[in-house]
Amino acid sequence: MAKASNRVGGLRLWIFALASLVLAGCSTTSVDPYEDFNRSVMSFNDTADKYILKPVAQGYQFILPDPVPNLVANVFSNLGDPYIAFNQLLQGKGRLAASDLGRFVVNSTVGVGGLFDVADGWGMEKHEEDFGQTLGVWGFESGPYLVLPLIGPSGITGIPSAYFASFATPQRYIQHIPTRNTVWATEVISLRQQLLSSEALISGDRYTFIRDAYLQRREYLVNDGVVDDPFLD
Repeated sequence: MAKASNRVGGLRLWIFALASLVLAGCSTTSVDPYEDFNRSVMSFNDTADKYILKPVAQGYQFILPDPVPNLVANVFSNLGDPYIAFNQLLQGKGRLAASDLGRFVVNSTVGVGGLFDVADGWGMEKHEEDFGQTLGVWGFESGPYLVLPLIGPSGITGIPSAYFASFATPQRYIQHIPTRNTVWATEVISLRQQLLSSEALISGDRYTFIRDAYLQRREYLVNDGVVDDPFLD
């Protein structure tokens, strides 16, 4: 079976790891001065998800036989590799940029348009980089925790990162608008479908759990895994 999106796999790992932290009463309120606003936006997002996105994702999972959902996820993961490589260049990681760009070439050709992650089997590891991480490497703090409408957890640097990413994905440049919208919607549904199995891992206060998971994962990504956290050790 083809591998699912590495991005979602990493999120699942962090959700599982952070469950113990939340249950132990860990808190990061010092970076959450907008908690009341964030909780309101999260409530709106959860309502939209409950009545629209989640049922569609469940139907998508029910209708498509295995391993089709994973193959679709691989295609979108592959389309994100050039963006990852570009951010690595901006961070001065030329060797990693060449590796992830090589992944894109290999999986787009030998992997049949990205359906199969052939590059991983060839020792070309997938990485995670976005413009928010680039800003972090350049010395910009992520800022207070924010929950954005229909987008979810973020920081101040997540706003320019999302804007930058919107111009850096190949899907944006599909000229036929109905096709472009279909591709975009499929990507959103695919990502939501991959998260269905992770929901059971969330316990305690949902808001606190997701906030802490997001903040610690971002710290891990920005610092390339070098964080001062005894729990991770």
